[in-house]
Amino acid sequence: MLHLNAFLMGVGHHEAAWRLPESDPFAQTDVEHFTRLARIAERGKLDSLFLADSPVLWNSIGRRPAGTLEPTVLLTALAGATNHIGLIATASTTYNEPFNLARRFASLDHISGGRAGWNIVTTAGVDAARNFNLDELPAHRDRYERAAEFLEVSLKLWDSWDDEAPLGDKDAGRWGDDDLIYPPRHVGRHFRVAGPLNVPRSPQGYPLLVQAGSSDDGKELAARYAEAVFTAQQTLAEAQAFYRDLKRRAAQFGRDPDTVKILPGIVPAVGATEAEARRLEEELDRLIKPEYARAQLATTLRVAPEDLDLDRELPADLPSEDEIEGAKSRYTLIVTLARRERLTVRQLIGRLGGGRGHRTFAGTPEQVADAIEEWYRSGAADGFNIMPPVLPSGLETFVDHVVPILQRRGLFRTEYTGTTLRDHYGLPRPVNQSARWLAAASH
Repeated sequence: MLHLNAFLMGVGHHEAAWRLPESDPFAQTDVEHFTRLARIAERGKLDSLFLADSPVLWNSIGRRPAGTLEPTVLLTALAGATNHIGLIATASTTYNEPFNLARRFASLDHISGGRAGWNIVTTAGVDAARNFNLDELPAHRDRYERAAEFLEVSLKLWDSWDDEAPLGDKDAGRWGDDDLIYPPRHVGRHFRVAGPLNVPRSPQGYPLLVQAGSSDDGKELAARYAEAVFTAQQTLAEAQAFYRDLKRRAAQFGRDPDTVKILPGIVPAVGATEAEARRLEEELDRLIKPEYARAQLATTLRVAPEDLDLDRELPADLPSEDEIEGAKSRYTLIVTLARRERLTVRQLIGRLGGGRGHRTFAGTPEQVADAIEEWYRSGAADGFNIMPPVLPSGLETFVDHVVPILQRRGLFRTEYTGTTLRDHYGLPRPVNQSARWLAAASH
């Protein structure tokens, strides 16, 4: 069946959503706001919810609500307010250490009863680098090499306790079996980690591993490790090509391609009629302040804002993809979209304002369900990252009006049948690989 993830961002993914009369412009730091959203998503039987994150202030605070709560802390609160839905947080391999992060996600998995997921990112942008004792952004290839080793260390740490290590034998006065603790003693290019982890193996063994990069390095990392892939695709043909490519790469790593779930983002503006949905989309686009959006677009494209004439197409002499060190795949997507549809900068800003390069779609619940089903049945997606333009109303409308259509068509669950996030995605609990790690280390 389809897999549906609710991507929660403040009061909505459209950058002008906060300006609507219904919106609370300070909701991004309100736990009750996110609790309500989590319960709505769980009412719709969605697989999971997802919080993005970056170790940097994302944009000018004049443009849209800025500043976000640390996602694993917020998800810990949401774990106590929900019972079934998966809880996925973004965390960077560039600006964290494996021990701390492995412990944090193992803790969230214990607290939630096996519902944790980790969206693995390498973090683009020099501003983030300068928050961590660096003058420049590490090279794209170096960030992905570090990410791969980071994951290897994390897997070893999650497997450093055998499932049977805790005994709790009161009669013998023996709480655990030290022989079933497996310190990884990892020594590599980027990390030296003795271990073991100071948290027992969690309900899922590992959190669900999610990846969101679509560059060649990103796809290689996803094919090797990811169990769910969040991606931005504008057309059916592009989505099909990405889907085939990633499944092929996964098979080359000896993995079953069906265990890698690909979820493109979709920003659904839903109305009782198509005209009503279009009016919502147009109202949001009207509320965009182009001076802020142009500055952000200029940063992404590595040009000066004054080089972007709002009523002309993008300049012909943009940097090549090879010159881009951060967010390569998003740069390519934006430039390709603008060139293919011959959009002016003003039109491009409108398209990006809704979903930052993700597919936007305005229509009735039936039309939204049709769009989802078409991509699913055409080999373009295993499910979708649902990105409501306005929250909470957009999520409520999707859950109450689109999900029932998908359920009636036999495409989506009507009840949760498992207890963990891996259950929702149809994935097994990983076998502890400690014996393999130790055998490799001894040679």
